[in-house]
Formats: sequence, structure tokens, C-alpha cells
Amino acid sequence: MSETVYITRTSRFFPNEAVPNDQMEQHLGMVNGRPSLARRIVLGKNGIKNRYYALDDKGNVTHTNVQMAATAVRGLFKEGGLSFDDMDLLACGTASPEQLMPSHGVMVHGELGGSHSLEVVSFAGSCCTGVQALKYAYLSVLGGVAKNAVACASERLSAWMNSNYFQEETKLFSELEKRPMLAFEKEFLRWMLSDGAFALLVQNKPAETGLSLRIDWIEGISYANEKETCMYAGGEKDEKGNLHGWSMFPQTDWLTKSLFALRQDTRILDANIVPLGGRFMIELAKKHNFTPDDIDWYMPHLSSMFFKDRILEEFKKLNFYIPEERWFLNLPEVGNIASASAFAMIDGILASGKLKKGQKILIMVPESARFSYNYCMLTVC
Repeated sequence: MSETVYITRTSRFFPNEAVPNDQMEQHLGMVNGRPSLARRIVLGKNGIKNRYYALDDKGNVTHTNVQMAATAVRGLFKEGGLSFDDMDLLACGTASPEQLMPSHGVMVHGELGGSHSLEVVSFAGSCCTGVQALKYAYLSVLGGVAKNAVACASERLSAWMNSNYFQEETKLFSELEKRPMLAFEKEFLRWMLSDGAFALLVQNKPAETGLSLRIDWIEGISYANEKETCMYAGGEKDEKGNLHGWSMFPQTDWLTKSLFALRQDTRILDANIVPLGGRFMIELAKKHNFTPDDIDWYMPHLSSMFFKDRILEEFKKLNFYIPEERWFLNLPEVGNIASASAFAMIDGILASGKLKKGQKILIMVPESARFSYNYCMLTVC
């Protein structure tokens, strides 16, 4: 067993060049040949300036989720001591697997190739899956099951955003002026999401050179017992808020109802996402005995910069204020990469030159699908 566990290396992979706001529909396409009505509204609020797509400017797929994840993992072993064969465990998280079976993790392992067999675990769901993979890697090293574990988070969310998947609903979209909420339920996330992959090397000792991040604790919670589904794909909610999966519908409805489009109920999101995250944070502060003054860097996964002011307001209500100058965010530059967003911030702050040994980093990852949260405390070493 190990008394301490560290993140010692990070690796990233972004497909293609960054896509600015005015080029998004060149890649994703236009529904019914018309610019989106929702796009202007969403982009005006979310603060995102660039994102990455595993698509060319004609909408053709250039990379799979599995290929991006494998590339990020390989990046951990390009230099310095360890090789791919030294990896004891591969833990993968994603919100956008490209098949129901086999699991995303074993597909990444297969893409890595070679003769090295190892334990592989997959986490499927939404934004929390990356940190859930990190927690599995952390606990495995902490328990002595693995010396060198890799946590990988990757997304190809553009797979759900191509205009072709909405064409069968053209008649409905022509009524957006009468029913504007439809645009947000089925287009809200279309203008926020990004593709990419990140990998973290987790070990039982710090790196010999450079900074490492000691994992002090990782905690998660679900409020699904209290709240109805908010973000979903592969199903449809009824008037009572119950979610019915794709297998409950005839095949003809899969396209005409856009069942596999990624949707978010923005009314439920607005009412719950910030207060529930604050509630869990206060519980953790009591459990782990920390105050705002103990936090040198706060790194929240935000789907939109709109929520930044909402969180600051909630901090004031809770008397747990972490000022803006101690926040680190890279959402405007890389977009919302769902499960990989927390890893993107870890990678980004390590490369920023802002860290000093002894500093504390608090990571917050909310998942609106059914309102789950993960918090992680790291210490710079």
C-alpha cells in the first residue's frame, strides 16, 4: 500500500485546428439550410471563443474518440523513464462512447496495440466520468494494486451535433419562432461542446523533475434520488419528467424525434446546478476541515461562463467566498470537453507557470445529467 499518490504527468490531444465561433456551422452544418436561431443566444452567454472538432470543414470525421484517447495515453510515455509496458492500469471516462459494447476503455486498449495486457476499466455517463476514472486510478495506487496507473478522459461530442441528425425534425424546427424552448432543449449544448482527449499518469511517488500534484482526496455524490433527469441522449422525457430510453420507441421514432440528440432541460439546470454543488462543497469543507483561505486555486468545470457569476453569488450566500483572482479556467480557449474538462484544467495550470509548491487546488466537476458532483483536492509538490 502507498500512503501518498501523485499525478506526475499529463498529456493532451486536440484534433485539428481550433474552431472560432463564426466557423462552427461550417463544421457542424446547418439544419434545413438555415443558420441556427439558438446559436446566437447560446454563444452570447457562454463566453466560449474556440473549440475543437474531430471534423473537417465539410463535416467529415477525422478522428474517433478511441483514437484521440489512445494518442493522449501514448503522450505520457514519449520521454523520461517509463514505457507503455510499465502501465499497470488504464481507467477511461467518456460521455461519448462510439459503441454500446465493447466498453470504451478496452477499445482504447486495443487501439494502443502491442503485447501489453493490463487491467482496464471504463466509466460511462457524463461530465463526472473523467474524475471517476481518476479516482479509480488513485484508489488502485493507494491500495497497492497498481504502481503506475493512467486515467484518461476523452470526448468526440461532435458526433451528436452534426446537422444531419436533425434533418428529420425540419418541420418542427421551422416552428421555433412559436416554440423557442425547443431550440434550447435540442440545441443548447450543440454550441458549447468540444472534442479532445487528456491523460494523467498516477503514481506512488512524485516525479523526479518538475511539479507533481498529490491527490489528497476525491469525493463524489449523486442527487438523483431528489432530482429528475436534466441532460440526456438516447431517450425522451414525458410530461411527468420520466425518461424513456430509445428501446421503448419504434425505430421510426429514432430519427423523427431525434432521440439520439443531446438535450438539456435548461429550466431544471438553472434551478439546481449551482445550489446543489454549493451544498456538497460545504459538507466536504466540514468533513475535510478546509476553508476558502486554504484554497490557492479553484478550478470548476463550467459548461458556460454564464455560471461563473452564479457561483460567486452562491459563495457569498454560503459565507464560503473564493475570490475570482484564485480561479483557473480555460473554457473560453478549449470549449466544454465534458469529462475531459477537469483534466484540461489540470494540464493547463501545470503548464501555466503559476503553481508553487505547497499550494492547494480544489477541483469541482458538476454533472447535470441527474445532478452528480465530484470534488478533488490536490497539493502541489
